[in-house]
Amino acid sequence: MIATGSFTGYVASVSRAPIGLIAGAGRFPILFAEKAREAGVPVVCIGVAEMADPVLKTLCTEFHWLWRLSFGSVVRTLRRAGVSQWTMAGKYHKHILFQPWMWWRLLPDWHFARFWWRRHRGDNRDDSLLLALIHHMKEQGLECVSALDVVPELLVRAGVLTKRTPTEAEWADIRFGWTLAKEMGRLDIGQSVVVRQQACLAVEAIEGTDRCIRRAGELCRRAASVVVKVAKPNQDMRFDVPTIGEATLESMREAGATVLAIEADRTILLDRPQVVDLANRLGLCLVATVDRELFGT
Repeated sequence: MIATGSFTGYVASVSRAPIGLIAGAGRFPILFAEKAREAGVPVVCIGVAEMADPVLKTLCTEFHWLWRLSFGSVVRTLRRAGVSQWTMAGKYHKHILFQPWMWWRLLPDWHFARFWWRRHRGDNRDDSLLLALIHHMKEQGLECVSALDVVPELLVRAGVLTKRTPTEAEWADIRFGWTLAKEMGRLDIGQSVVVRQQACLAVEAIEGTDRCIRRAGELCRRAASVVVKVAKPNQDMRFDVPTIGEATLESMREAGATVLAIEADRTILLDRPQVVDLANRLGLCLVATVDRELFGT
């Protein structure tokens, strides 16, 4: 497995062997592909249809759309390209798995059906599904690695990133929300909560962070709230790493939220200069912190 932050060593050790990328929505897959191309590493990308950005076609050595739940085609494509290691990046809209007539709409192949029924004795939380997928792919000779091994600089460092710093009352809300968010993460329900005056307005579940924030705004119109987004206590950095970008701030603006607190060294901050600039223009506070800074532990 690639060690975090050692992409140069990885390139040298594997003689620039291709790496597979299963791409979902958002900027993360694009930044990954750009960095890999700069390093001369071929990327064989399988983009989830109606989620992945088409610009990936211009950045990757190979690009294929995944229109249905065909794990067999994914395995064959990666093997044919000489891939032995793969990664995943971007948001997958999990709710589609629970919509009516899912099996007819997404036409899963026998590979997916075998994977689904073999692990269906368990629950359908994110970690359960993704760890089962990683195990299934490993059985096919394909090892999952972290996309952050290619772009470790996307992990945000501790500190107040904006001109405005939290007030004492906002720090109290951050600490309150942090405890709630960590518990939600431990239960693998979600990674974000929205709080105001040490009351929980909204908790993220399958809908994602942006909709969670907007829902808080609908319930408490334009209330000056605090958004807290953290990693799970035992976060697997190969997948589902908390991620924020400009869309997060736009959701906060719509909802009236004024502070975003994220976990340092375990959260992806996309397009940092643009995000910080937007936060400053909107008068928002963006702070990255850790347990010991909040609670002295």
